[in-house]
This record gives sequence, C-alpha cells and structure tokens, in this order.
Amino acid sequence: MKHTQLIAEIGQAHDGSLGILHSYIDALAEQGVDAIKFQLHIAQAESSPWEPFRTKFSYQDASRFDYWKRMELSFEQWLGIKKHCEEKKLEFLASPFSIAAVKLLEQLEVKRYKIGSGEVNNSLMLEIISKTGKPVLLSSGMSKQVELDHAVETIRKHHQHMTIMQCTTAYPSEPEQWGLAEIGKIKQRYQLPVGFSDHSGTIHAGVAACALGAEVIEVHSVFDRRMFGPDSKASLTVDEIGELRQALNLLDRSANSHFSKESDEIFSELKIMFGKSLAVNKDLQSGHVVCLEDLETKKPMGHGIPASDFKMLLGKKLISDIQAFEFINWTDVE
Repeated sequence: MKHTQLIAEIGQAHDGSLGILHSYIDALAEQGVDAIKFQLHIAQAESSPWEPFRTKFSYQDASRFDYWKRMELSFEQWLGIKKHCEEKKLEFLASPFSIAAVKLLEQLEVKRYKIGSGEVNNSLMLEIISKTGKPVLLSSGMSKQVELDHAVETIRKHHQHMTIMQCTTAYPSEPEQWGLAEIGKIKQRYQLPVGFSDHSGTIHAGVAACALGAEVIEVHSVFDRRMFGPDSKASLTVDEIGELRQALNLLDRSANSHFSKESDEIFSELKIMFGKSLAVNKDLQSGHVVCLEDLETKKPMGHGIPASDFKMLLGKKLISDIQAFEFINWTDVE
C-alpha cells in the first residue's frame, strides 16, 4: 500500500528556544506528519569564524559560527526532544553537519539519517554514516550529476537503504527551479526510491512531486512565514502542512485503488441512464427507407435500437408509421 511519507523540518525555526521547539512538535503532530526533522549543528566541529552567512538575517549573531553556537542544544536536550517526538508517534530525524554530530545521533539511536545538500561531497561523513547500515535520505540540491553519482556509490558500498531527494537549494524556489522532471530521471538512473525536498513555500510542489512518483515529501515548517529565520520564506505554515497531508492522502488513495478501464461494472446503471437509443427526428410513414438524416439519439439506453448500431438500421424499410422523436426498434422495420 502506497503511503507517501511527510517529513516536517523544524530545522532552525525554533531560533534556539526549547519551548518553541517543543511547541512545534505538538502542533505538527496534529497535522498527520510521519516525522519531524531537525538540524544538528555543533559549532566548534562544523564551522569557523570565516564561514559566511547564506542569508544575513540575524541581528544578534556577528558571524555564522556565532549563530550555530547560539543554536546548539545539549545531549540531554536532544534526548528530551527525541522522546517527545516518539510520544507523539513521530520519527525523530536530524541532519548532521559534522562527524561529531553523527556521533551524537548514534548515541541518540536514530533510525535513519538525512544528509543535507551541502554534505553530498563530504565523503568522510558519507562513509561514516553509511557504515552504520542505517537508511539514508540523500538530498541532491547542490549536486552535479557526477557528484551525486559518487555519493550514491559511496553509500552503496555498504548498503542499498537509500532514498534520493530531488531538491533545489533556493529559498524560496520558483516553479522553474523545482526540478520535478528530475524525479523520474533519478528513479530510472539509480533504481532507488525518490523523494522531494521542497523549498517552494507552497503545497503545490509537494503535491505535484507525489503525483510524479515521489515517495517522501519533506517541507520546512514555520508558524508564520513572517517569523525570524533563514528558511521562513521557503517554509509551509503548520496549517498548510495539514493541507498538504490531506492532499497526499488523496493521491495515495488513488494510487492504491484497483480502478481499471477493463471493467465498467460499477458504471452499469449510469451507462443505461446516460446511454442513447435511436429515435426518428420527423414523422415517417410505413414503407419509408430509413436514412441517416432521419435519426436522432435519445436517453435512456434500452428503449430503442442502441445508438451504436445505427449503421445496421440504414436502408431498412418501415413496416408501420412512426411519429417524430419516437424510439425506433427492430420490430418497426422489415
């Protein structure tokens, strides 16, 4: 049975507030998501004072390093976050951005890993993660084909439990940047499940990706797109994520149905109701030879000669008078 996984990424939307972070878990649990994803940053291991801001959004952090430092959470806090997710029947997911973060996630006993677009060329991290044997969601946002090939091969040396996420690293991404056509290409090239990591800020991209075969949809989450943070404009609101879940459920129902054009049994009554029988369009007298110009079709089916058999009627001679717009049957001709 097809069930499109929906991952809501809180990422950095909590801005370092543990209270806001936990309120996201509660709110998103009500929207039917399958997993909640975080970003695990350890400033000292990941960054340096020379790392530039992708988007200069912060009024309180002098550098990107300062931002990551302010956003750090302790192991005990992460343990509490994971426990909260599990209490809500949600999978706890996180993207590591350093080897130290991978080690922390191993301590947390995560079930699988999400590898962000910026880490696709981080062969050391890929090697370490893939050696755990745990499933991997591999984002392709900044990758050239050769780079993605190399990353896939690195992981495949250890296991095949991988989903490749079509992604475009643009915040927000415009429709021309969604890369929906890549979903089928990726699936064919690697013979692996494909997902879609969305930065559009709309539900439309995720719905379209699901219809095109994506098995996992990941979206950034925020309470309001006017909130502070680097990803706010590219996020869905909590309520919009609920709308997306409903849309994905409908598509899954459709994919799981056994509807087939080979059988019309369920339409049998409707086909009679909307079907047509042959009638005449003018008064005709006995002895008249029926021609195409004499005929009309009227509902329902079964009260005259079937409309599909009109050719068999042409050239037949009437054996009795028939009035305009009356049904014509085989008993009316010789």
